[in-house]
Amino acid sequence: MRRIDREITDLNDIIRIMKDCKVCHVAFHDEEYPYVVPMTFGLEVKADEINIYFHGAKVGKKHDLIRRNNKVSFVMENICSIVTGPQVGECECTMEFESVMGTGIIEYVPEERKTMALQTMLTQYGVKEGKADYHFHCEVVPKIHLLCLRINSLSAKRRDVAEQKYIPQK
Repeated sequence: MRRIDREITDLNDIIRIMKDCKVCHVAFHDEEYPYVVPMTFGLEVKADEINIYFHGAKVGKKHDLIRRNNKVSFVMENICSIVTGPQVGECECTMEFESVMGTGIIEYVPEERKTMALQTMLTQYGVKEGKADYHFHCEVVPKIHLLCLRINSLSAKRRDVAEQKYIPQK
């Protein structure tokens, strides 16, 4: 990472950022260019692994690409604010943000784990069983694919104007 002063290394902080995110952009291997898909997701944190769940139709380009190569990259971010003025540098405009990116292996969730994966996704967005906005229809589960991205590398950074001093780039 070029800007070590912005790097986040505390895993608990990284997990908090991921839990606050609303969209995960997944990059799949394609012929000439990567194929990037913004997706809703659910985060599962276990003692020794972090998984991200996605859902969608049973057909489409991402499924064709997964069958050829299931190694993917991902990024998610939280935009905090736009900051202007001389305190942020020569262009006098910047964005405060938090971001997490990484790599992993994406696989299909077996039938017996699909309901758990969907419930993990609902939890990501604050929808919980027993609440008025909870609408989960088990009959839909066999009609969709669920994917699990097993993360094998993570990095994160934060731009916070108050915490970081402007350092002119040479």
